[in-house]
Amino acid sequence: MVSTVKRLLVGRPMQSDRLGHTLLPKRIALPVFASDALSSVAYATEEILIVLSVGGVALFTGYTPWIALAVGVLMLVVVASYRQNVHAYPSGGGDYEVSGTNLGQRVGLVVASALMVDYTLTVAVSVSAGVANLASAFPGLNSRVTIIAVLIVAAIALLNLRGVRESGTFFAIPTYCFVGAVVLMIVWGMIRLGFGHPLRAESAGYRIPDAHQYTGLLLVFLLLRAFSSGCTALTGVEAISNGVPAFRKPKSKNAATTLALLGGIAVTMFFGVTALALVSHVHICPSAANCLPHVKYQDTVIAQVGRAVFGNTSPLFYLLQLVTALILVLAANTAFNGFPVLASILSRDGFLPRQLRTRGDRLAYSNGILLLSGFAILLIAVFQASPTRLIQLYIIGVFVSFTCSQTGMIRHWNRLLRGVTDRAERRRMLRSRTINTIGACFTGVVLVIVLISKFASGAWIVVVAMPVIWLTMRGIRRHYDSVALELVPPDDAPVTLPASNRAIVLVSKLHLPTLRALAYARATRPSHLEAITVNVDEAETQRLKEEWDRSDIPVPLTVVASPYREITRPVVQYVKQLRRESPRDIVTVFIPEYVLGHWWEQVLHNQSALRLKARLLQQRGVVVASVPYQLKSATQQGGSPGLLGRAALPPLRRLTAGRETLHAEEVQAEINEINAQPIAECGDRQVADVAGVLRSVTLRPRGPSLTMEADLWDGTGHVTLVWLGRRNIPGVQPGRRIVVHGRVASIKGERTIYNPLYELQPAVASDLADPG
Repeated sequence: MVSTVKRLLVGRPMQSDRLGHTLLPKRIALPVFASDALSSVAYATEEILIVLSVGGVALFTGYTPWIALAVGVLMLVVVASYRQNVHAYPSGGGDYEVSGTNLGQRVGLVVASALMVDYTLTVAVSVSAGVANLASAFPGLNSRVTIIAVLIVAAIALLNLRGVRESGTFFAIPTYCFVGAVVLMIVWGMIRLGFGHPLRAESAGYRIPDAHQYTGLLLVFLLLRAFSSGCTALTGVEAISNGVPAFRKPKSKNAATTLALLGGIAVTMFFGVTALALVSHVHICPSAANCLPHVKYQDTVIAQVGRAVFGNTSPLFYLLQLVTALILVLAANTAFNGFPVLASILSRDGFLPRQLRTRGDRLAYSNGILLLSGFAILLIAVFQASPTRLIQLYIIGVFVSFTCSQTGMIRHWNRLLRGVTDRAERRRMLRSRTINTIGACFTGVVLVIVLISKFASGAWIVVVAMPVIWLTMRGIRRHYDSVALELVPPDDAPVTLPASNRAIVLVSKLHLPTLRALAYARATRPSHLEAITVNVDEAETQRLKEEWDRSDIPVPLTVVASPYREITRPVVQYVKQLRRESPRDIVTVFIPEYVLGHWWEQVLHNQSALRLKARLLQQRGVVVASVPYQLKSATQQGGSPGLLGRAALPPLRRLTAGRETLHAEEVQAEINEINAQPIAECGDRQVADVAGVLRSVTLRPRGPSLTMEADLWDGTGHVTLVWLGRRNIPGVQPGRRIVVHGRVASIKGERTIYNPLYELQPAVASDLADPG
C-alpha cells in the first residue's frame, strides 16, 4: 500500500542513465535563473515603506527616493561583481566553492550555512508574498493565508520529488508575463500622469503619525533599517553564477550578459514601482490598526499601485496579481533546485549525512527536498505567512554569502596576478579585482547595517541558527573522519582468523523457521553448535524439550533461565559468557525470522528478534545471522520480476509493479526499436541478435589467465557473455546498454555466448554539472 501511494504521488522510478540536462540560450536562461531576483521587486518597495511609515508622511516622500537609489546602486555593484565570478569560475562554483577554495574550509562552511538559511527563507518569503498578492486580489483568502502557503510549499515539494526540473518554457512564460505586466503598469502610469490624470491609491487617506520624534541618531537608525529592508531586492542575484554550465557556449560570456540584463531589468522595475507608489500616495503600515482602525487587512504595495493605474475591476489588475503570485512561487522553486544540490555537495564533502547525497526514484535529491520543505513550512507556520516578519530574517544569509564570495574573489585574483606577466591580461585581472573589492566593501558594509538594524526585529534567529548549523556540519565531518580513521587496517598487523566458530540457534518453538535455521547453521560447519531457548514459561519450555527429544534433532538444546521473564538479557548474558570462556572464538547467533508481505504484519511479529539483534550487534566477536522464512503473504506480494513478453504493462499495474518489472518494461521498449530477439526465446546453439543491459561484469579465472564475463539482461531473461582471455573491454561496464551477436550455448543450464560480436549503445551523458 505504501509503495503504491508513493508511486501514485511521486511517479515511477527512473534509471540513473536518464539523468541529463539541456543547455539554455540567454532568452531562456534569464527567466530560469532570474525569477528569484525579479520577483523581489514585488515586495522590496513595500518593505522600505513599512519601515518608514513609523516616521510619518514626511519620511515617505523625503527619503524613499534616496533609499531606493542606494538599493539600485548596490544591485548594480553586486551584479558587476558577480560578472567577475562568472568569468573566473565557468564551472558554476557558486559562493560555497569560491569561498572554500580561496578563504579556507571554515569560511566555506560559513557561506554554506548562510546559503542553507537563505534557501529556506527564499521558499518561506516567496510563497508568503505570493499568497499575500493573491489575497490582495481576492480578499476572501486573507484569513487562510497560512494554510494556503503551507499547501503551496507541499505542492512544490511534491512536484520536485517527481523530478520536475527547470523547464525553460515553464519558467519563461510567467517570468516574461510578470516583467511585461510590471513594465506595462509603469509605462501606463507615466502616460496617465503625463496627460494630467492623477494616480491615487486606496490607502492615500490612511493616517500616518507625524515624524517630529525621529531626529539625530534615531532617524539615521530608521533610515538604515529601511535601506536594509529594501536590500531584499538583491536576493537571487547570485543564481546565475551558480548555473554557468547550463548556458550555451560561450558559457561565461552568455552568463555575464544575462547577469547584466537581470540587473538592468530589476533596477528599472524597482525604480518604476517605487516612483508610482510615491506619486499615487501609497501608505502602508506594519499593522493596519495603526493607520486605519476599521481596516483589518492591507493590500500589498504592488496591488495598490496596480489598482491606481489600471482600475479596481480591470482585467489587467487581476493579471498583474496572478503573474506576481506565480513568479513568487517560481522563485521558491529555484530554492528547491539549489538547496538539495548544495546539501548533496556538502554531503559529498562529509559535512552533512550521506543520505542527502543520493538521488531518489525520480533522480531528484529527495531527502534534501523534504528537509527544505519541512523547515520552510515550519517558518511559515511560526510567522503566520507574514512576508514582513519573515524578511527580517532574510537578508543576513544573503549578504554573508555575498561578502565572503567577493572577498574570496579578491584573493583569487591576487593569486593569479602573481603568475601573470602579460600586461593586457594583468590589466583585465586588476580591473576585475577592483570591481570585486568594491563589491566586497559595499556588501560588507550592508551586512553590518543589516545586523545592527534588524537584530532585535528577528535577525537574531539567523545569527543563532548559522553558528548552530556550522557547528553541526563540523561535528558531522569530525565523526566521519574519526570513523574512517578507525576503519583503516593497520599496515603492520595481519588479519587473524578466529580460533573457532561457536554457533547458537535461538529457538522459541519447533516449527519450520526453526528447522530452516538449524539446517543452515549445520551447513556452515561450525566447530560447536547448540540451540538455546529462554525459559519464560515452564510449561512451554517442557513441551519444547519433549518435542525436541521426539524429533531426534542432532543438536543439543540448552535452556537458559529467565527469572524476570525477559528474553533479550538472558541471551546476551549467555553469549557474553561464551566469549569470556573463549575470547579467541567467534560466536555466530542464528535468529529465525518471518518474512511478511504486509506492513501491519510486521507489528505482530519479529519484535523480540529486532530488540535482540540490536543488543547482540553491540557485542565484540559476535555475528548475528538472520535466517528468513517467507510466509504466504510475502510470496504473494513478491510476484515474479521481469516481463515474459513484449507487452507493455497496463496503467493500473504500473502503480503496484516492482522496480524490476518497470525496468524490464523500459528495456523491452528499447529492444523493440532495434528488433532484437528476446533472450527467453533463444534456444541452444542458435545464432541470435540480443540486446539489453549489462547487470554485472566480473573477471573469472579460466586456466592460467583471467576471462571477462558479463551478465546481459533484457527483461525476459539473461545470458552470460564470455570474452576469453580478455581482462578489460572499454565501455563494457554495469548499466551499459549493448547489442550482441553470437551463438547461444547452454552451459550448466545457463545461456552463454562466447566471444560475441557487440555494439555498445550511446551512454546518456550529462551536459550540466551540478552547481556548487
